[in-house]
Amino acid sequence: MPTCQEATSNLDRIAFFLLKPVTRACKEFDLLSEGDRVAVAISGGKDSRALLQLLLRYQRKTGHNYDFMALHIVATSAGFPDLRPELEPWFREIGVEYHFAPLELPPDESLPLNCFRCSWNRRKALFTAAVDLGCNKLALGHNADDAAATTLLNLLFTGRLETMAPRVQFFQDAVTIIRPLIYVPEKKLARYGRAAGFPTPPPCPQGLTSKRAQIKSLLRHFGRDQKQIRANLWRAARRTTGF
Repeated sequence: MPTCQEATSNLDRIAFFLLKPVTRACKEFDLLSEGDRVAVAISGGKDSRALLQLLLRYQRKTGHNYDFMALHIVATSAGFPDLRPELEPWFREIGVEYHFAPLELPPDESLPLNCFRCSWNRRKALFTAAVDLGCNKLALGHNADDAAATTLLNLLFTGRLETMAPRVQFFQDAVTIIRPLIYVPEKKLARYGRAAGFPTPPPCPQGLTSKRAQIKSLLRHFGRDQKQIRANLWRAARRTTGF
């Protein structure tokens, strides 16, 4: 069993290599600027937790003045467990400002929520909380596999060749969504999560049967060819959308 020092060293090595694609995305798409106040959306999973820690490392590496804060949407109203007792000690441990905001559902919203409505309501709650907290940017933990799956979903079910944009402005530039993990494969984030000892959050009730889950399962069947497939989908979608 590795010692605490060995585990820390291994995590540092993994983070060193992950910071390369994060730095590439930040510079290529101008994701962060001096003086930004950034709300980092924390779901409780490995991707969002890794995003927060990697952004803090990136800040120490660059020496720029970014103000990062963790933002978690408490979704007990939609039947999800309350993760505050688990997340709050972790936020304190890494020394980051944090806030919890409730998921407030419309009176006519029926449960259980389907994937689209769940995502829409969570995103609305994140936008509202980020603006209320004076944040000009909202960082999401979408990775390279998420971008590839989104491209295929759009192509197969809407006939459009579109993907996740690394940077999108909303509400007359009041808040900008950024995706610093857009070049990071999911398996590398999983490796980081294991090294960091991140707990596995309760699964989404529809997480294994959604169209997105089915597309990701399809991509995994291609094994080592996934890297080239991701690159091709990304290249094709960028040519179409122009970002």
